[in-house]
Order: sequence, then C-alpha cells, then structure tokens
Amino acid sequence: MPTRREPTARQLRLAVELRRLREAAGLKARQAAAMLGVSNVQISQIEAGLSGVSEERLRRLASHYACTDEDFIGALVKMATDRTRGWWEEYRELLPTSFLDLAELDHHATFQQDVAILYVPGLLQTEDYARAVFSSRLPELTTEELELRVQHRLTRQSKAAFAHEVVIHESALRIRVGDRAATRVQLARLQEASEADRITLRVIPFDLDGFARASSTMTYVGGPVPKLDTVVRDAPHGAMLIDSEAQLSAYRTRFRKVEAVSLAPDRSHDFIHRLTKEL
Repeated sequence: MPTRREPTARQLRLAVELRRLREAAGLKARQAAAMLGVSNVQISQIEAGLSGVSEERLRRLASHYACTDEDFIGALVKMATDRTRGWWEEYRELLPTSFLDLAELDHHATFQQDVAILYVPGLLQTEDYARAVFSSRLPELTTEELELRVQHRLTRQSKAAFAHEVVIHESALRIRVGDRAATRVQLARLQEASEADRITLRVIPFDLDGFARASSTMTYVGGPVPKLDTVVRDAPHGAMLIDSEAQLSAYRTRFRKVEAVSLAPDRSHDFIHRLTKEL
C-alpha cells in the first residue's frame, strides 16, 4: 500500500492499537515483520499510520499477538478497510486538521458524553453563539476563516445521530458569549434539544454540592467497542484526543460522578426555562 503524507486521527488510532497489541504480546517489531514476511520498515510505517494494512494481514497479526477479542478485531478490521470519504473532506486544507478529526469521530461515534463548564457544547450551539465563540479566538480569524468554522460546526450538528448525554454547569448558561438576545436564543435551543429522544441534558447549578468533580470540560466519545472510545480535550494547538485504557477508565468514572451531582433532566429543563425568563 502507498504511504500516507498525513494520516487521519482514525488511521493513527488503528496504528496505535496494533502497536499496543504487539507490545502486550511481548514481541519486537522485527518479529512481527518476519511473521508477515515484510520488512521492519513496513511494520514501522503501519504502526505510525503512514501505511494501511489489509484485513488478511491484520487478522494474522492479531492471531500472532494472541488477541482473542473478536469484537475488537472486527472493529479494527473495519477501521482498516473503511474507504468512506466523509463530508468533512471538503474542508481539508481549509480548516485545521483537528476540525476534520472531530467530524470523523462524530461519524463513527456510538454515543457522546459532554461536561461543559464555560461554553455550551459545540454540537448544541446556535449559529450566533458559535460565531461569537470563534470571534473571541486569538489570533483573530479572517471573515472567511470564521465563516468556514461556523459552517463546519453547523454541519456537524446536522449529521449527529448518536445518543448524546450533556452536563452543563450554570456558569456556561449565564456567560454571555454574545449579546443578551443571542443568549436567550441559545437557552431556548438547549430547552428544545433536551426534549429530543437522543439527547439527555442535565444542569449543575452554582448552589449544588460536589462541583469539584466537574471542574473541567470533557467530551467522551463512544467507539464500536469500549477499547476504541476516545476523550476529547481542548488544547492550545487544537483538540487533544486521549485513548489510553487507564485514562478512558478514569474519564468514565468522572462522568458518572458528574452526572450523579447534576439535576435530573426534567429539573434541568425547568432550570434553563427560569434562566431564560430572567433575561
């Protein structure tokens, strides 16, 4: 297979999982290469995401690594053989790669869990709210860059079809990212979203105990199997994707604890309604 110039986050994740399987089996790259009858360079390229791997070779590697988790192997095979060219490819070289990676992550997600402290989660933002968020970024964006980001975010929203659990702190509801009118519309959008079958929205008021458990924003994205879940965290250079098993376990626990100290969905809906009336 030809080498890639810039592998996607999904291709890199496949590469990481294959390396983890080899290392867990206690094998060196040269041993895996000998088993496949390829060079050490080819194994290195596969484990760096620079080269793809066929289903036949992937299954041989999994067998050689003594991996017996058929669901996991099947998910890896699908990652290796999927040739989907998603809508996000229209933005390649127009937006930073992290925007494309998030859209691709959405496309393959089985569920998503958000904890929001300062901003409404991107998938629930109105157009005006999203534009205000991107307008505040430094260095400042050109009009074209700004509109591309807003358009990309709105398209992500229109494509989302997974079960979505959201916990929003009161601070994110009260901070006026835009003006008063934009905030009122954004709150109305959250009320509407909370009534959708696939969305569960909870609020953490200022006066609720246990806030320390929700002290940071996080997005947890479910994969086809738990081993392929991903956590998204904001970073100065863009989105940071976390996928180590230990960290995934920690973030699962964090979300359960945050959920436990939040208001029930019906009380959260009423809480947002009261805030809207105050504006």
